[in-house]
Amino acid sequence: MSPTSSPADHDQSDPVAGPSPRHLAKAYEFREVEDRWYQNWLEHKNFRATLDESRPSFAIVIPPPNVTGVLHVGHALNNTLQDILVRYRRMQGYNVLWLPGTDHAGIATQNVVERQLAAKGISRHEIGREKFIERVWQWKEESGGQIINQLKRLGCSCDWDRERFTMDEGLSRAVRAVFVRLFKEGLIYKGDYIINWCPRCHTALADIEVEHEETAGKLYHIRYPLADGSGHLVVATTRPETMLGDTAVAVHPGDERYNRLQEAAVILPLVGRKIPLVFDTHVEKDFGSGALKVTPAHDLNDFEIGRRHDLPSLKVMDDDGIMNDEAGPYAGLDRFACREKIVADLEAAGLLEKIEEYQHGVGHCYRCQTVVEPALSRQWFVAVKPMAARAAQAVRAGEINLLPKMWHNTFYEWMDNIRDWCISRQIWWGHRIPAWTCEDCGELIVSEQDPDVCPRCRSSRLQQEEDVLDTWFSSALWPFSTLGWPEQTKELQMFYPTSVLITSFDILFFWVARMMMMGLHFMNEVPFRDVYLHALVRDKEGKKMSKSKGNVLDPLELMDQYGTDALRFTMAAFAAQGRDIKLAEERIEGYRHFINKLWNAARFTLMHVGEEAGAQAVTAGQALRAGKIDFRGLSLPHQWILSRAGKVATEIGRALDDYRFNDAASTAYQFVWREFCDWYLEWIKPELYGDDDAVKEQSRAVLLTVLEDILKMLHPLIPFVTEEIWHALPGSRSSIMVEPFPLLDSARTNDAAEAKAELLMEVVGGIRNIRSAYMLHPSAMIRVSIICPNPVKAKQLADLAEAVQGLTRSETVEIQAAGERPPGAAAQILADFEIFVPLAGLVDVAEECAKLDKEEAKIDQEMQRIKGKLNNEKFLAKAPPEVIAKERAKEAELLSTLATIAENRKRLSEL
Repeated sequence: MSPTSSPADHDQSDPVAGPSPRHLAKAYEFREVEDRWYQNWLEHKNFRATLDESRPSFAIVIPPPNVTGVLHVGHALNNTLQDILVRYRRMQGYNVLWLPGTDHAGIATQNVVERQLAAKGISRHEIGREKFIERVWQWKEESGGQIINQLKRLGCSCDWDRERFTMDEGLSRAVRAVFVRLFKEGLIYKGDYIINWCPRCHTALADIEVEHEETAGKLYHIRYPLADGSGHLVVATTRPETMLGDTAVAVHPGDERYNRLQEAAVILPLVGRKIPLVFDTHVEKDFGSGALKVTPAHDLNDFEIGRRHDLPSLKVMDDDGIMNDEAGPYAGLDRFACREKIVADLEAAGLLEKIEEYQHGVGHCYRCQTVVEPALSRQWFVAVKPMAARAAQAVRAGEINLLPKMWHNTFYEWMDNIRDWCISRQIWWGHRIPAWTCEDCGELIVSEQDPDVCPRCRSSRLQQEEDVLDTWFSSALWPFSTLGWPEQTKELQMFYPTSVLITSFDILFFWVARMMMMGLHFMNEVPFRDVYLHALVRDKEGKKMSKSKGNVLDPLELMDQYGTDALRFTMAAFAAQGRDIKLAEERIEGYRHFINKLWNAARFTLMHVGEEAGAQAVTAGQALRAGKIDFRGLSLPHQWILSRAGKVATEIGRALDDYRFNDAASTAYQFVWREFCDWYLEWIKPELYGDDDAVKEQSRAVLLTVLEDILKMLHPLIPFVTEEIWHALPGSRSSIMVEPFPLLDSARTNDAAEAKAELLMEVVGGIRNIRSAYMLHPSAMIRVSIICPNPVKAKQLADLAEAVQGLTRSETVEIQAAGERPPGAAAQILADFEIFVPLAGLVDVAEECAKLDKEEAKIDQEMQRIKGKLNNEKFLAKAPPEVIAKERAKEAELLSTLATIAENRKRLSEL
């Protein structure tokens, strides 16, 4: 539903400078236009949200890009879709807040600065924590945040005066308040647990920060001798180096093979330590021998088994992935070198039963791609199960609308089986955990303010936690912390909950779910009403873009080459819900042609609304919009285009309401290119170039009115070119951004006129098909005969005869109720009538056949080349699949062309 207020209520409606009225350059020079208009929008505060309660609010918080980031195609898609929505809502009269900002990106940013120091031969430990943090802030001020300028280049209409940073003063205060409250509620705790440890980044990782890649590995079957010497058990593992930390072997209590071994013990191979045999239902009886090595300090499932059976946890690896003193003779070896050494020693001792090739998922750090090591560590955690249950219920109850619906089951499965969230990170850049330990009495102090003394013993010897919080902890608060929380601000009152979140599906659990949990817990309200999860942007063959493959498309380069509007329209046109985008430069180039088509249509319009005519057109157009002109008194092309423009604007609006960006773009494209440019402009040329001044004025008024509506409905998608054309049109004009989005006017809706126009297009299309099929010269004049037995449709066709004549270069157009096919005539059979065009004198059959023969010979030659490849076994064996597919596609295309040639030859033989 649109609000009742108008965008004209904005206070940014002063006329702004654009091109000279009624003048547009021959070609659209997007480079100069884009920068000029963006600066103009900034100067006039067109993006500013106000605290005006008289208009409904619409709010979006930007998914904060990393401060280290640069614009990639994912950002281009994500932010284009957001900008389309906020521009659309502004034009509907909403008070729009699009709140921008960046994320401090703890691990990534620290890595950047550490590399800079390393280039100078310095480590962060040499300069200390305080100096290192100063260096990071200095880097942030000098080099960080370049992506913000790149978002501006994309045309993003964020309220830049409200830009936030996840470590600015306000957000830091919010982070502390949240941490302290959750701690007091017993939801934050510190404990020993198996975490994901990155030996390269030297920090813990949350489960969803680990990327599991299918890897070709090995499954080692190791003999564990029974302590009583009666035999051995065979245990299978992919990580034999961790066996040094084994504290038990487990079997399933229902596995009859091991019933006799109650109270038994085994000897840990190579180490000689006696460890117990325990019975636990976690063990899979059918995997391997049904016996499982238990390493509580290096595996999550083993950790849980260890808890149930009160087993000790023995950590045999340090934070660098190097075996420690507990590894005995293997101490000092890298974990993978240790694996090789242990396997060799087991084989030498006769304890290696066999080795199998084994495909399995191996966890890698999402930042540096190092293989992650499950390790026992003392960390800070959030007990998220209660919050997760409430967030899942909000989605189930429809309080949050998650789109596309295909993500619901995945979301519920993750939320219903969620593990506690490890929030501590062993790095220096980030929100340092607000917890202190008294060195004298051991008291733990968690406080929003830095304490001076211990509340228990009054000692001033307090040591703050070294760890910082997971970056996602602060970004989980983004929808309310950016609006001033924990203060109860006017912004919170007006813009929370936000209207919609648009983000990539791959951070549904990193970020979206956590915002739901935090928003419901601290605001007692969902953080957003809708969540639109867009898909990935892939290359033209559907492959994921990567630098190593050389298939990455840089949006900055694409904007330099084709213009921002062309890139934006492409992104919208392919943003179908739940479907990955296959992006190719030729598609962007195709939509650049669409931009040029619109530009040329505007230049054509300005040719006919000169100084005096322009003023008259503006006045007549205003009367038209006010309903002071009888729409039924207009000629058919005007009735048709006005009716279609209203319906198309409504279709585009509904598509944007439903986040069907591709449908909005497709509807706009088809209307502008096909209906407005190809049909309407051609149809009204006789009126515009005729001698009847009254008819001319009427045509100019409708032409200008419809072009204005087109620019308005296209503005959210392609803001720069629409603003440029808007200011070239006659009349005093404010920014198109504050113009009302076109609404359906029932007085302009005319189904009868649309049906009649469709009939005209059907007839003209049929005649043009004949011209094309028989390769008639564009300037050749033809005679058209239409046989239509339906008297009602025959009358309609008679009324349209003059228009058909003008649009098809026909000398005559005759309508008959019955008759025979004229001799030597080409025919087009349609549903209710037949079209005939006599071809005598228009076609040289011999010459056209000769052309077809020449083309066919050329194709035959190419077909022989392709068949030679496709029949060559060596080529099929060695060529990449995509090369073979390309050759097969060429073959199919040539076969289709040969079929067309045969059909044309048949037609010519009938003449």
